[in-house]
Formats: sequence, C-alpha cells, structure tokens
Amino acid sequence: MIKETPKHIVAVSAFVLNKIGETLLVKTHNRLDTWEPPGGQVELGEPLDIAVCREVFEETGFIITPIGITGVYYHATKQILSVVFRAKLIGGELTLQAEEIRQARFTKLNSENIDEYITRPHMKSRTLDAMKAEHFIPYETWETNPHHLLGRIDGDH
Repeated sequence: MIKETPKHIVAVSAFVLNKIGETLLVKTHNRLDTWEPPGGQVELGEPLDIAVCREVFEETGFIITPIGITGVYYHATKQILSVVFRAKLIGGELTLQAEEIRQARFTKLNSENIDEYITRPHMKSRTLDAMKAEHFIPYETWETNPHHLLGRIDGDH
C-alpha cells in the first residue's frame, strides 16, 4: 500500500503590541464578522519566522521581530496548522497593502472586551493564549548537508 505524503496548509500569525499596550488587529474582506491578529499562509520553503514578518508587513505596513511561539493549533476541517508568534513592533506605519485586508488598527484588547472584537472561538482562544503567555516556545531554522543553524528565536523579550 502506497501512502500519500500529507499535505497541510501552514499558517502563521502574530500577536503584536504597541508602546501603549494596544494589540494589532486586522479585519479581512472574507471574515467581516471578526477582528484577528495579522497573518497568513507560509510560502513553499519559507521559514516560519520570515513568513510571519512578511505577512504582518504585507497586511499592515508594520515591521516586527518575532520573540517566540505562544501556541500551535490545527484546524481539522481545513487541514491548517497555525503557529502563533508573539512579536515586537520595530517600526513602519499603518498601510493596507494586501487586497484581503479591509481594516487594521491597534486597540486596547483584554479578556473582558475580547468578544467585542474577536467573534470566532478559535481566533479568540489563540489570542487569549498569546495575551497570557509568560514563556515562549523557541523556534529554529536549519539547513542540512552540512547542518547549519540559520536562525533561532529563544523567547527573550
């Protein structure tokens, strides 16, 4: 019996705070009922940390640096593996560059008002996990032959 190689979509998103503690959220044309952290699909061969920086920049115009991973989630129906990063805002200015983004903004988000912004339960749980995370999962990118570490995010603030 020949087994087929699994094919999953890999997606990334970023929980980003500005200097006054507001959370960066976007609203897409496909999901007008909810706000969510910016992110999207990883391109073939693209490291996850590079993908999350690219997606946030494409969707909002902001430059970030990932700090660490706050959670990994799987959407069984759509076969999407989602990796959520905590990220530090480095610079840039709000510009909606991606066609799928309708709005983007920073908002004072907390566990008491999250339902006013994030209406989809799977996005809410990911965001709450990222908000509450005190420790982050490290992330490394490697190449082989010979083995060479390309990058490491170890959760330092």
